[in-house]
Amino acid sequence: MSSYRVAQVSALGGPFEIVEREVPRPGPRQVRIAVEACGICHSDTFFVTAALPGVTFPVVPGHEIAGRIEELGEGIEDWGWQIGDRVAVGWFGGSCGHCKPCRQGDFIVCENMKTPGWRYDGGFGEQVIAPVDALARIPDGLTSADAAPMGCAGVTTFNGLRRSPAEPGDLVAVVGLGGLGHLGVKYAVAMGFETVAVARGAEKADFAKQLGAHHYVDSTSATPVAEALQSLGGAKAVLATAGNSQAISAAMDGLGPRGELVVIGIDPEPLGISPFQLVGTARVVRGHPSGTAQDVQDTMEFSALHGIRPTIETVPLEQADEAYQKMLTGAARFRMVLTYD
Repeated sequence: MSSYRVAQVSALGGPFEIVEREVPRPGPRQVRIAVEACGICHSDTFFVTAALPGVTFPVVPGHEIAGRIEELGEGIEDWGWQIGDRVAVGWFGGSCGHCKPCRQGDFIVCENMKTPGWRYDGGFGEQVIAPVDALARIPDGLTSADAAPMGCAGVTTFNGLRRSPAEPGDLVAVVGLGGLGHLGVKYAVAMGFETVAVARGAEKADFAKQLGAHHYVDSTSATPVAEALQSLGGAKAVLATAGNSQAISAAMDGLGPRGELVVIGIDPEPLGISPFQLVGTARVVRGHPSGTAQDVQDTMEFSALHGIRPTIETVPLEQADEAYQKMLTGAARFRMVLTYD
């Protein structure tokens, strides 16, 4: 049987190493994907450091996968997939189908969700076996390297905005201009929102305008973020992409009446928000997960239609460890993407 390469972490705290494995066969309701690109997300640290229950080593992370179907398992004849189809798999790597959320059709909060790199080997390898319900079709207008980050960074920001209470013309703020935030600004503008980018440092103002933002707020200036947002009329929604609870909390009072704080950046520290900030103006704080395979496909189709692409740096699989470390230090601008020949 032929072999393929993966970048794996063999033990807690260890580096990535390249190893060869035998190419597996897909089981029932599964496909085998020849991976062409895989984004490196900060959430990969949850698996590398065994921060989530059930992580076992060696670990092959990667939940921003783009490639082509190479082999079909049994039982997927009615799903419409064929060998050669271009597909993406994201944080949503399949659902169990039997827990209460699944039975209610709310698959993204499946109690047994099959996230790649956690429940099965992820995209830091040349082959992936994935459940058929995890597949999203990549439109012709996207390269695999551009499509890969849509499986997590893209769909999380896209869904967070489109499911907020904001309507075209409303003021919407995006807190953070990193891997999530730079896409959030692009999506907000394309959705017709009056878009405010919020980040640290006056030097990022030009970049925010290049992304299409109508306004820029420097969170380090003398004017508090909330006051700056209120001076613009108050935000209908704030998409908090920064993994910093203090930065997220600072935007809370920038919401107008019945405004919504949509939290997608992760920080273990608690938010500094009081009931007083919520009750009088009927504000809402909502945590938002990523999105199902259909949501990923919607994100990619919207991106292709509006010319939205992530800012990426591509590196070969052999440099997985260096690319992962670059992501950890915050030096990546803005998504490190592994590509395979």
